[in-house]
Amino acid sequence: MKKSFVVLLTLFTLYSCAELQSVVDSLPQGGGVLSNTDIAAGLRQALDLGIDKQVTKLTKTDGFYGNDLVKILLPAELQKVDKGLRDIGLGSLADEGLKVLNRAAEDAVKEATPIFVNAVKDITFADARNILLGTDDAATQYLNNKTHTSLYAKFHPVINNSFSKVGADQIWQNLINRYNAIPFTSNVNPDLTDYVTEQALKGVFTMIAVEEKEIRNKVGARSTDLLRRVFALQDSK
Repeated sequence: MKKSFVVLLTLFTLYSCAELQSVVDSLPQGGGVLSNTDIAAGLRQALDLGIDKQVTKLTKTDGFYGNDLVKILLPAELQKVDKGLRDIGLGSLADEGLKVLNRAAEDAVKEATPIFVNAVKDITFADARNILLGTDDAATQYLNNKTHTSLYAKFHPVINNSFSKVGADQIWQNLINRYNAIPFTSNVNPDLTDYVTEQALKGVFTMIAVEEKEIRNKVGARSTDLLRRVFALQDSK
């Protein structure tokens, strides 16, 4: 009986040690409690990955045009232009008009990627822990809210240049002239560079949020020790 008790006690001890080790292994490693600075660095790294892995996809041909999450559609004012042109047999011209808006965004994001990288580098998180424990896109929303105005000012000239580079300005001037010449229509003169700037920025933040969600919900997406330590804190929220 005594021998059996010793065996059972030994097995219980081994099992308890294994369970304890499992708990220890699940805890963030290397440095105990994480400071606001540590968490902010982890959030910043997640945003950097969003640019590196997701935003760069937008710079490829069809990066916007072939991605339903970010594809730039016509503003309300131009939807009647699109319909009017199709009604008189100029559907292919209307298609080209939509495509070239997306081409301008693809080119501009490629040129402006350093602007987004610097925005992430410069951002400070006043309450990093609450952002970490927030929604799946909390850090991306924070970046958008803090940097949107300054990013727009830096990005708009790039969009303007891309419009000329891909021929969007000439194509749309032709489209609008054709539409305005249709009898019984009201003339339109939209600010397309403003519209595409806003839509392209929206697309950039959408793709950053895609990666943030991956990091928050998939341990395997946490490719650095810092990401693993920081985002482990929100796993049980």
